[in-house]
Amino acid sequence: MSGPLTIRPAVESDLDALRDLMTLAIERGQIAVLTPAQIVASRAVMGLDTQLVRDGTYFIVEEDGVAVGCGGWSRRATLYGGDHSAALRDPALLDPARDAARIRAMYTHPDHVRRGIGRMVLDRCEQATAEAGFMAAELMSTASGERLYAACGYRPLESADAEVDGVVVPLIRMRKVLRRSQTGG
Repeated sequence: MSGPLTIRPAVESDLDALRDLMTLAIERGQIAVLTPAQIVASRAVMGLDTQLVRDGTYFIVEEDGVAVGCGGWSRRATLYGGDHSAALRDPALLDPARDAARIRAMYTHPDHVRRGIGRMVLDRCEQATAEAGFMAAELMSTASGERLYAACGYRPLESADAEVDGVVVPLIRMRKVLRRSQTGG
């Protein structure tokens, strides 16, 4: 029998476990929706953004001390991409009165999908963004994440496919207006 799922802010000592989890999620979690070439190409636009860990806005979900999910949010302009995708990064701070917070780098271990891990992370992120004064959240969804985000109230804004070495990786920019009750209003 498995232990309870716990969620906490990720710290620097979690980075290797997070990278391992992301690799599994990219390699195995996308098989049903991407071609092998798209999975390889997606590595260039997906991955760990250690700025989120330094900002204290990245969470790790564990079961019995083992990482089974992760994800975070940001008050920075970067919408998606990891440390290795410098062209996608913009560290400018967003204005909560005008801009939508960013939901970032959501991954679930492929052996632990359909257990509520993604919703757990998303709920924690939405609560934190609302507490920070944001009225909306945006994210860049992969094909494998779109169903979860739609079920959680995110609506597509635009297709924003990424092209890597001639291979198109389908991405969907999505947005959700946060309920006022999340901010206490």
